[in-house]
Amino acid sequence: MQKPLAGLTRANVVRELLAGVTLLAIAIPLNIGYAQIAGLPATAGLYALVVPTVLYALVVSSRQLVASPDAAAAALVASSIGGLAVAGSADYAVLALAQAIICGVMFILLAVFKLGFLANFLSKPILIGFVGGLALDILVSQIAKMLGVKIDSGGEFVEKVGDLLGGLGSMNGWSVLIAAASVVVLMLGKRFFGMIPWALLVLVVATLVVVLADLGAAGVAVLGAVPAGAPSLTWPVIDWQTWLLLIPSAMALTLVTTAEGLLVSRSYGEKRHYRTEPNRDLLAFGVANIAAGAQGSFAVGSSTSRTAAMDQSGSRTQLPSLVLAVGTLLLLLFGTALLEDIPSPAIGAIVGVAILPLLGFRELASLWKLDRFEFFVGAVCFLVTLFVGSIPGIIVAFVLALINLAKRAANPAIDVLAADGEPGDSLLEEGAAGSTTAPGIVVVRMAAPLFFANGDVFGQAIRTAVTAPGADAVQHVVIDMEAVTDADVTAAESFAGLVEWLDDHGVSLAFSRLRTRARPRLERLGVLTDQRVFATNRAAVAALSASSAHVPSPSSHAEEGQLHE
Repeated sequence: MQKPLAGLTRANVVRELLAGVTLLAIAIPLNIGYAQIAGLPATAGLYALVVPTVLYALVVSSRQLVASPDAAAAALVASSIGGLAVAGSADYAVLALAQAIICGVMFILLAVFKLGFLANFLSKPILIGFVGGLALDILVSQIAKMLGVKIDSGGEFVEKVGDLLGGLGSMNGWSVLIAAASVVVLMLGKRFFGMIPWALLVLVVATLVVVLADLGAAGVAVLGAVPAGAPSLTWPVIDWQTWLLLIPSAMALTLVTTAEGLLVSRSYGEKRHYRTEPNRDLLAFGVANIAAGAQGSFAVGSSTSRTAAMDQSGSRTQLPSLVLAVGTLLLLLFGTALLEDIPSPAIGAIVGVAILPLLGFRELASLWKLDRFEFFVGAVCFLVTLFVGSIPGIIVAFVLALINLAKRAANPAIDVLAADGEPGDSLLEEGAAGSTTAPGIVVVRMAAPLFFANGDVFGQAIRTAVTAPGADAVQHVVIDMEAVTDADVTAAESFAGLVEWLDDHGVSLAFSRLRTRARPRLERLGVLTDQRVFATNRAAVAALSASSAHVPSPSSHAEEGQLHE
């Protein structure tokens, strides 16, 4: 196990410290906005940058991944808890703490039992649709904030859109000007001078304008008083039924964070040539989330945007995260008065610009060109998440993932192999339809495990391979088993019907390239009984061609050659 702060040296410590200052400038305004999205006070977003960040940085294997609440997680918190308590109330905050703790326990269980592979069911189209639906829901709330229109941020998407359209007549001109200027600065600044912390600059300038021009009196909403002081230990006290009600949303948060976090961690590890440990990364998320729930914050995930910013700044360690924690703590102790007059339209602009890439419209358009079914998966997940809710969205996502998996696995590549007459040929080339591999012999390759979804398909493919060349043209079938790593009971029953059919038609069955580890399973299920087994396809064709000239002896059922994987 690598030591904490791996990669930190005397040569790069100054660069890492400067990257930490940049991260501090990016994270503080964003986390204030994300806390508002989640329906929580600004301190909930800031507290996540202290103890959870420190623990995560010291435990995680990734040298660059930045852990923090993000826009999608904040929206999921709001949509899942909004039906259980009123946003902004004490009960609502307690539920957010409990949800984070449940997430932490789930992360630790995933790490201990090495179940991170479950997140692989969240394919790219599913993540695009799910996160895009949440992002569009967030964007409506931020547009309302930018226009100075009051809406119920905890309401359903359709209700929020209705409230926004109905409230356009009450727009605040100053709020619109502040938001528009903020958006222009953020968009152009990011495009031409990406290394400058534009979000922080926008907040500072917008706050000065509000204070100097007394725009609060003109109706511009401001953040308001932020309690000073370091985060303190706490624990959510709720009944066990409420704990149970929070499990589905915590599960959704955990799975989305696992899928995105492990993917980003691995990609940067490969890009910068260092090793990552997925289970240790999951453990780090678990520790961070329990800490978040125990000191007044909400669910913590991975921040792709901040990780990318740190990579661009040259950071290759977790030291910037520690700088972020220290800087945030100092702000909470001595600088909360600086936050009171931050205008809400500027916060809305910062969050709105940050989540624009999450909408996924460009990715969905790309999926439409590449694969219509994948597009359908992403689009359905997007619409269900947007119009029905985040939990139904994640459930539909898993159902669609299973359908997609079964659809692809039910139609594996099944080829009749061709011989070209070369003595060293292993017969791996696909033959023409209706042909035999050698006179009287068909070698068939199955490019997938045998299971319930493809057992009948495989059986029918063998029957077609036997009958297509013509009556009595095939006396021997050899099944290339290299890709058949497993089988299940349903497929074994289908295979038994195939064996009976071959016997009825006077066709012998043999296997080649059988995997050693798969053999006990295949024997137990009755797929492999007394058939001949050959080490290669070439050996099978040679032996069966020779045996066609004489009646095989009992010993001919012995294995031919060594088995190999």
